[in-house]
Amino acid sequence: MYTMEDLFDLNHTLAADYLRGFTCPWEALGGIKNMILALGPKLDPEQYAEVAPQVWVHRTATVAPTAYLGAPCIIGAGTEVRHCAFVRGSALVGENCVVGNSVELKNVILFDNVQTPHYNYVGDSILGYRSHMGAGSITSNVKSDKSLVVVHGQGENVETGLKKFGAMLGDFVEVGCNSVLNPGTVIGRESNIYPLSSVRGVVPERHIYKTGGVAVPKR
Repeated sequence: MYTMEDLFDLNHTLAADYLRGFTCPWEALGGIKNMILALGPKLDPEQYAEVAPQVWVHRTATVAPTAYLGAPCIIGAGTEVRHCAFVRGSALVGENCVVGNSVELKNVILFDNVQTPHYNYVGDSILGYRSHMGAGSITSNVKSDKSLVVVHGQGENVETGLKKFGAMLGDFVEVGCNSVLNPGTVIGRESNIYPLSSVRGVVPERHIYKTGGVAVPKR
């Protein structure tokens, strides 16, 4: 339900070879920075410009002059980084993505065609192909008591050994506006989250997460 192949089509990210080395996707969080540092220098310089040390931006991407790109990061082809976006670093952003107004990214992989368009915080997370964060929705990546994150699955709890772990969004996931994805959230492919939700644990693929935490299959 929450292995790498359950959640993601790896044909839609430059991180494919790296991610294939893991069974559970959150196992990849600790190496994102080093993966980007290894991948960046290998990018075609005719397609990617190193606009600052360890910051590679595709020549077809659009970056607002007010946006901040922290090292290391890679911004893919056709991606739009909008006004006052804050990429803190260790961010691999795929092709045709949107990193919107006042959005903050930190230690993340965004697959191709991901949209984080309005006031989102995404930290220590992986967002699958064509996933979308509604306005104001965030990943909460640290528990309030600072204990290690546990993934609460259906009938089992999985110890991750991680203090910082936001969310894993499968391909085509839709997160409603102003929702909070609590530490260790895993959302299966093609699932939808109602606006104003507080999500914890695993949402199966092709489900709708409704008010009160009830998840029902899509018809």
